[in-house]
Amino acid sequence: MRNRGRSLIALLGAMSVAILYLAVPTAGQRQASSAGTGARAAAPQKNYKAPRTPDGQPDMQGVWNFSTATPLERPSGLDKKDVFTQEEAEEFARSEADRLDHDKNKPADIVGNYNEFWYDGNKKVVGTRRTSLIVDPPDGRMPPLTQEAQKRADAIAAARKGVGRHEPTPGGFVEDLGPGGLQVRCIMGFNSGPPMTPGAYNQNVQLFQTKDQVVILNEMIHNARAVPLDSRPLANIPFWVGQSRGRWEGDTLVVETKKFKRETAFANGRTTSELHLVEKFTRTSPDTLMYEFTVNDPRVWTKPWTAQILMTLSDQPMYEYACHEGNYGLPGILGGGKARDEAAVKSSSR
Repeated sequence: MRNRGRSLIALLGAMSVAILYLAVPTAGQRQASSAGTGARAAAPQKNYKAPRTPDGQPDMQGVWNFSTATPLERPSGLDKKDVFTQEEAEEFARSEADRLDHDKNKPADIVGNYNEFWYDGNKKVVGTRRTSLIVDPPDGRMPPLTQEAQKRADAIAAARKGVGRHEPTPGGFVEDLGPGGLQVRCIMGFNSGPPMTPGAYNQNVQLFQTKDQVVILNEMIHNARAVPLDSRPLANIPFWVGQSRGRWEGDTLVVETKKFKRETAFANGRTTSELHLVEKFTRTSPDTLMYEFTVNDPRVWTKPWTAQILMTLSDQPMYEYACHEGNYGLPGILGGGKARDEAAVKSSSR
């Protein structure tokens, strides 16, 4: 699932998805290794003017890395602290690296586990040194769930008590792989959303531009979103990643997305088809892109909320993300779940 092949064929495969949408050169693409790029995310520069495309638009093109040790939500114990000092940020990043090292060495369960050597362990808190990526509400945490969403979450938790993330719900099958099911089936990557959020690995996105559209190509599950830059109406067809329309507000690219098929891979599969997502992309320095998103799902949260992530321009191309669980791993995953269920029945009958 997380194989990043280094061959020329793999490189061409990853690039070809977006080229189908845009027959334009991608000069200026750069990418540093995933392990280091998040560490260089700098604070925005005041009065920075982004370079222009031949059409006069702010040039967003390139490969951008969004890895960071900054958590989406503010950790407990930091309720009144918006920003770390430099020393606190470095210590927090070290503790996150230690946690990832610990997670790599967890024993596999009956269904199996991944060889997690590719984890991005050299991540630092973003240049703003915020204690959370969420900037609104001011407490740095998601708003409360609606009653409907809380009941749904409680029911899932009860049905999956003691079950690993990539295991089927006891008694379940293809449609009941749990909150991680879309990733297990290689349908959507867990960090590609939309919206995009940092994870443990494969945290790159490539932007392509023409005068009339932008393509957002995520490394994970090599998903490409083609975004028209006009006011054409949305089709009455739901998509896994919704339907997006873009516009320029000064030097900021605004992408508004509706018409989702059901949940996305974001927030552990918590969102619904009612999600209304607004994403903003703004270059804030030669090597930094501010990515901001506002989530509004009235069936899940009691009010909208907003997060900001600093992405770093990379100096390497993206490589193929070869996800094969949906093709090869699913029989083993379901077989492991079946064996677990049978073992539980035998144990309870003694």
